[in-house]
Amino acid sequence: MTATATTDRRLRGFTGAGYDKGRGLLAQVAWFVVLNVLFMKWWCPPRLRPALLRLFGARVGERVLIRHRVRVQWPWKLTVGDDVWVGEDSWLINLEPIIIGHDVCVSQGAVLCTGSHQRRSPTFEFDNAPIRLEPGSWVAARAMVLRGVTVGADAVVGAGVVAHRDVPPGAVHTTGGAV
Repeated sequence: MTATATTDRRLRGFTGAGYDKGRGLLAQVAWFVVLNVLFMKWWCPPRLRPALLRLFGARVGERVLIRHRVRVQWPWKLTVGDDVWVGEDSWLINLEPIIIGHDVCVSQGAVLCTGSHQRRSPTFEFDNAPIRLEPGSWVAARAMVLRGVTVGADAVVGAGVVAHRDVPPGAVHTTGGAV
């Protein structure tokens, strides 16, 4: 058994230093109301969702299809290219910008998470970074892309995979590693 260093964690000292939500409290509250009352619902037309995102400051291209039960943390930190599909139950946790290129598919249950914490910080401060999905990439069902990762053009993050570092253009990252 190996000894590991422990951190004397004191979460009450957490400050959130360096994290800017990008809009005031009123915009945040308005977005959460729209998100939970309309945007995520099955009866909200999928083609209406891009307009709602634009209304809150997202840059969204043409012919974007966003299915129901998709969560977007902050629309004003989202850029989406043309001809993008986002599947049911996907979650875009964009504490920092998420940039999605054209012809990208984010499949059902996928998570794009720009947020993390400094694990050695006694107050567990944020360690956030943007995510970029380049044109033609595919984040498959229940896959997760973590903060600071770029998924290259035409690359695939396979079903159930966690992409914790950049995926090169054209690569296929599966549970068994890169193919």
